[in-house]
Amino acid sequence: MALYCSCFWVTLVLFFGIWVVVFCDQDSFLSLTCGGAKNYVDSSKITWVSDDAFINIGNVTTIDYVEDSGTSSSSVPLRFFPESKRRNCYKLPVENISSVVLVRAQFMYKNYDGRWKPPAFLVSLGTAITSTVNLTNKDPWIEEFIWPVSKVTLLFCLHAIPEGGSPVISSLEVRPLPQGAYQSGMEDFPNKSLRKRFRINSGYTNGSLRYPTDPFDRVWDADQGYSPFHVSAGFYIPLGLNLSSLKESPPLEVLQTARVLAREDVLSYKLPLDTLGDYYIVLYFADILPVSASLDILINGVVQQSGFTITTSETSTLYFTQKGITSLDIALRRIKFYPQISAFEVYEIVDIPPGASSTTVSALQVIEQSTGLDLGWQDDPCFPTPWDHIDCEGSTITSLDLSDINLRSISPTFGDLLDLRILDLHNTSLSGAIENLGSMQHLEKLNLSFNQLTSFGSDLNSLVNLKILDLHNNSLQGMIPDGLGELENLHLLNLENNKLQGTIPLSLNRESLEVRTSGNLCLSFSEMACNDASLNPSNETPQFTIISNRKHTQHRRLAVILGAAGGAVFALLLISLSVLFYIKKRKTEATYNTNSGAEIDMRNWNAAKIFSYKEIKAATNNFKEVIGRGGFGSVYLGKLSDGKLVAVKVRFDRTQLGADSFINEVHLLSKIRHQNLVCLEGFCYESKQQILVYEYLPGGSLADHLHGSNSQKVSLSWVRRLKIAVDAAKGLDYLHNGSDPRIIHRDVKCSNILLDAQMNAKVCDFGLSKQVTRADATHVTTAVKGTAGYLDPEYYSTKQLTEKSDVYSFGVVLLELICGREPLSHSGSPDTFNLVLWAKPYLQASAFEMVDDSLKGTFDSESMRKAALVAVKSVERDASLRPTIAEVLAELKDAYSIQLSYLASMGHSG
Repeated sequence: MALYCSCFWVTLVLFFGIWVVVFCDQDSFLSLTCGGAKNYVDSSKITWVSDDAFINIGNVTTIDYVEDSGTSSSSVPLRFFPESKRRNCYKLPVENISSVVLVRAQFMYKNYDGRWKPPAFLVSLGTAITSTVNLTNKDPWIEEFIWPVSKVTLLFCLHAIPEGGSPVISSLEVRPLPQGAYQSGMEDFPNKSLRKRFRINSGYTNGSLRYPTDPFDRVWDADQGYSPFHVSAGFYIPLGLNLSSLKESPPLEVLQTARVLAREDVLSYKLPLDTLGDYYIVLYFADILPVSASLDILINGVVQQSGFTITTSETSTLYFTQKGITSLDIALRRIKFYPQISAFEVYEIVDIPPGASSTTVSALQVIEQSTGLDLGWQDDPCFPTPWDHIDCEGSTITSLDLSDINLRSISPTFGDLLDLRILDLHNTSLSGAIENLGSMQHLEKLNLSFNQLTSFGSDLNSLVNLKILDLHNNSLQGMIPDGLGELENLHLLNLENNKLQGTIPLSLNRESLEVRTSGNLCLSFSEMACNDASLNPSNETPQFTIISNRKHTQHRRLAVILGAAGGAVFALLLISLSVLFYIKKRKTEATYNTNSGAEIDMRNWNAAKIFSYKEIKAATNNFKEVIGRGGFGSVYLGKLSDGKLVAVKVRFDRTQLGADSFINEVHLLSKIRHQNLVCLEGFCYESKQQILVYEYLPGGSLADHLHGSNSQKVSLSWVRRLKIAVDAAKGLDYLHNGSDPRIIHRDVKCSNILLDAQMNAKVCDFGLSKQVTRADATHVTTAVKGTAGYLDPEYYSTKQLTEKSDVYSFGVVLLELICGREPLSHSGSPDTFNLVLWAKPYLQASAFEMVDDSLKGTFDSESMRKAALVAVKSVERDASLRPTIAEVLAELKDAYSIQLSYLASMGHSG
């Protein structure tokens, strides 16, 4: 038995960023000596190589190993893994080798550490825990598996178990098997692998056979040691047997011997099984006698096949499965002539759990990268064992705990974790607003305590299944938003130790909900309780003293006197504060009154009008009709005194900017004038309001047309979609190349592309935009902002914003136009959740089956190919590989022209 591990060989293997070239005498053989430093060739002419290139963890050592026969000894290298919670994994290349492979591993202890404590540990392949190795029972221990190939690499891992010691391995082999082998009869067992229990060369007693006798290097053990022992000898009659009908291609030498029972009616193999499970059995027959025997096949006393005939000069194979057995008795009962068998194999059937969705895996890997830590997150998050910080139900991630890790912000990537029920981000240095959680519709428990969060944001209102919301020990300011009261399942809201004040929404005052508010400025369900305190936000939390029922009259009188004096002082203080507040308010309103100097300063801002709050209220009929909502606030339909319709965007208090920042934003928006950018008509900044007034576009947003409800959704033809894409690209091209300074939009998405009555497109909402003030600047370093599904992964990981970030987001928009699907979806299979990951491989191959069904049969293939290709290039993870927006625009114009020509040739305009 070879002492070193062997695995599949391929010419070029990419592991850990290193190309490894391995040259072997056997095609597709890769044989690893685990812990070894040198390559060598064994007596069977098999080349063995070091495992260093296939694993980057573990310690190495050597032992002097004496064969059981005591005839020879050798120095054997080992690799061992000091106890760790992480997976200790080999990555084995299996691409383009075979549809099914054999994986064989040898584990050896032999007291290499001098402790006389043989370890026990788990072994996994891919997502499946395949076996438990216990070197106390047997040393060395060999495991062999037959595995269906579905990916480029196969993960082979050793997992420590509590008090089990350090996993250890001495050899690992991977071999190709014939195409289609070991699949017959497995129809009732999809997504399964096989763990070898027995492979017997019946009638052969002179040791084991393997390579080169078996070109696939399977080990065929001798037929001996089974009870009852068979009295008859094995037959050996060399014949030119035809093996082409046998999918498993057993060696001719194996088929040329057989166990034949001449004096008994039943030939039986009683095989011990140490675990309850399902088993797969393969029986091989070859006619090596000049008679055609007929027999019944019984397994555990039950006839599985009756009247089976071994045909003269032919070979045949039978396949059987057995469910839920702990022992195995294979019997061949005589009908005519002699019971006989040439070989058989027995395998335990091992379930292969489905992996997590590629969307989830990608999101978690980006999150890990943002922490700057090695969390050990590689391959599948849930199987064979869950990653640290994660809990799963099946292949679904239900809990993520990143507490005490320095995150700094909740990135849009968190929005991809659609199935989370528990999210714990306490003490992670979060600041600013709570954001990017709105898509987590299944979230039940959210812990954001012990951070520096200052604003509730708007995402919390969307978490309809939330039961526990813990926000204590933050810096939340202002009032509790009314939307929290709409969370009907909420039963604990912890707001302790923040800077909140004002009236608690009455919707939170219900028996099923516990609200904790101590340690804030002033919070009460009564409107009067905090009105006075709100005038002075610096007031400390009111302190209350509970007086006992004991009759201490003198103390009570003293308390009354002190209370009266304190009340008088407090009243005078409130009056003074009220006067000061009134004077300050008048000054503030005067500063931004339409008759103030601000109008003179802003006269040259391309006629952006300054509206009074009274005018805004009149235009919107007291903010009657809401036409849009977002994290900033609400958008209302308005009508100016001259009859012109406008969209009035009103910021919530918590999203308002400082005075200088707001004026700067208005200044920026006033300078933007382009036919494909929504125009700013004016603004209002008085009465504590920050309001922007835009031109109104009656066609709604592109998102309404692609993804709206049935009442909103309007089918867009391919030529119309291309025209919208061209218009939007023109607007972005102006921001990137026509504006001075250059402007990066930072939130390009379908809902920010609006349509006029003629379906011309205009890009809107520059609330997150960034100016590039230096002409030679390559990027702007800034906090990550944007929308989940559209966010540039390179921007997220580096915090460096470039024009290519807009290109990525626009590439997602193009994919939406092509596929008719939202960027993130929770319908279909997990691998379709993320539009970019799902559509990109199809479009790269010019495969258009994922094109929106409503477009099929109506587009020119070259027009679609051009648009698809530029979309795929735009969503490259590496920003340097993406085109500029000007290049995107040029390609879209070509695609649009081609589609127009196609429609003209068909006799219609689309």
